[in-house]
Amino acid sequence: MTDAATPKILIVDLLGLAPGPDGTPDASAVRAHVQARGGVFVDGSARQAPAPAAGKPHFYYCPMLSTEAELLTEAGDGLYDAVIAAATFLPAGARFDRGGVRIGAGTGNMGSASWGGGDGKGGVAPLMNTPGINARATAQMVMKALLRQCPDLPVEEMHALVAAGNFDTGRDLVRFPTAKLEGRTFAVIGYGNIGREVAKLARAFGMQVRIHARPRHRDWIESEGFAYAATPVEAARGAHALSVHVGLGPKGPQGFANAGLVGAEVLAALAPGAILLNYDRGELVDVPALSAALATGQVSHAAIDADLFRDATTGALSGPMLPYLSLLPEHAAKLSLLPHAAADTDHPTRVAGAKQAVDQILSVLQDGVVRNLKGDLPDGLRDGGPLRPAGLGSVSPAELLALRAEGLDHLRRLTADLATALEALAGEQGAGAGASLLLAANRLSTALRKAGLEGRFEG
Repeated sequence: MTDAATPKILIVDLLGLAPGPDGTPDASAVRAHVQARGGVFVDGSARQAPAPAAGKPHFYYCPMLSTEAELLTEAGDGLYDAVIAAATFLPAGARFDRGGVRIGAGTGNMGSASWGGGDGKGGVAPLMNTPGINARATAQMVMKALLRQCPDLPVEEMHALVAAGNFDTGRDLVRFPTAKLEGRTFAVIGYGNIGREVAKLARAFGMQVRIHARPRHRDWIESEGFAYAATPVEAARGAHALSVHVGLGPKGPQGFANAGLVGAEVLAALAPGAILLNYDRGELVDVPALSAALATGQVSHAAIDADLFRDATTGALSGPMLPYLSLLPEHAAKLSLLPHAAADTDHPTRVAGAKQAVDQILSVLQDGVVRNLKGDLPDGLRDGGPLRPAGLGSVSPAELLALRAEGLDHLRRLTADLATALEALAGEQGAGAGASLLLAANRLSTALRKAGLEGRFEG
């Protein structure tokens, strides 16, 4: 049995990705955060560590644990009260009877029976995640993948010519025509944290963005200036790029509900030569249908970011990336494959997510309050609602109450300035009020964005 006043928390993934002074991934920022919160940070297992200091939460850093056997040996007997993980899969037999947090949005790898598995339904402990922490990093990588292909300016070739002094702008530039992203259609399937960030970035490039999501999101999608699509096929119709950002959905006898969501019908609806981007779940794309679309040129390039695992003993490969490897012999030049790196290789993102995970674990252990709950709320605990970076996800009633507590006078003044400028435009000043109007509009827009008043409201 564990001491409830001196909880033990296991950390099974790296808390930093950039190298520190000793050349190893640097976890010092999270170590300092734990200590600032009154906790103790221990390198290594609780099984080899000295007796813990009474009354302090202890975080045991074991980022090299990976196999089921290793995790069951370390945590199969309930030694640890809670766990923080990122990519490591936690088997059902690993026990963490007071809670678990996954750094990131999904929880499919959180398989412990302590909370009933990856959906958090059942069990005795709460399952949590840190949604939005890696949304911007992932969205930026999606756009980077698109920009590698379009506009299709051969940067490396032109660099070599320039570096060799073998280029004349007046004569040679005409040999390298290209086309901008502006005016093209970008389809997004999903209106969660990542999907919305991708849509915003695509719009910043002047693209026409069309989003498919549940009907309840339609008003919010359109209020942000995006087009709504009722089905994935409607979203894809005539699109020059498609990016998919939805969960796998519930798992039934035939597999996950959304597996193969991007199939032959969706791919056929795209503009010829479109680019497919799947930096979310590998299973969302029907790989045989993608192979056919690549063969005909209907899809000119596919950028995929999905988990790939290699057994350390046998070398056998597994994971949702595996089916895509079968495309390489025929379509290697049309593929960009990453091992689910887009969201998990940014050092500041991992550190921020880890700090938030520490806070969420302590909130449960010390206050009985669960933030970012996934699934069922165990007896004796209170749901504290969402916890996300500013500007991501939906705006909650609690966030509005916090904004009201801070005072609304600044927003009122800016709103009044805009109303005055509009009256001036409608009156005798006419177009002479243009500068005042645009300054007022810009200032109000900036203030609303800083206050987090954008996106959708969910009460």
